Amino acid sequence: MVKYAQSELFSITDFTKQIGNIIGNIKKHSLEKIGILKNNKLEAVVISTDEYERLKSYEEIIELEEYTQIYNIIQQRKNTPLSEYISMEDMAKKFDIDLNKI
Repeated sequence: MVKYAQSELFSITDFTKQIGNIIGNIKKHSLEKIGILKNNKLEAVVISTDEYERLKSYEEIIELEEYTQIYNIIQQRKNTPLSEYISMEDMAKKFDIDLNKI
């Protein structure tokens, strides 16, 4: 869970009143992020566009890595002889799964 300093939390009312100042502080990096509270519950987080783009690039890298892993697993499974395949029914029995309930 992300932790927030008291100076990084704003009620939605205070946020709307101070939006220009807050955005300026985020842009200048005097604030890393702010949390917007509604009824004392965190509803949204505001970050700089630089930070957002950095996070999106990490997300793309992670997705690419995940797709690469899936591709490699599929390639490995192509080499599995049919004699080693396990039927869905046998797998369900092995893990005590009732296929009629699925």
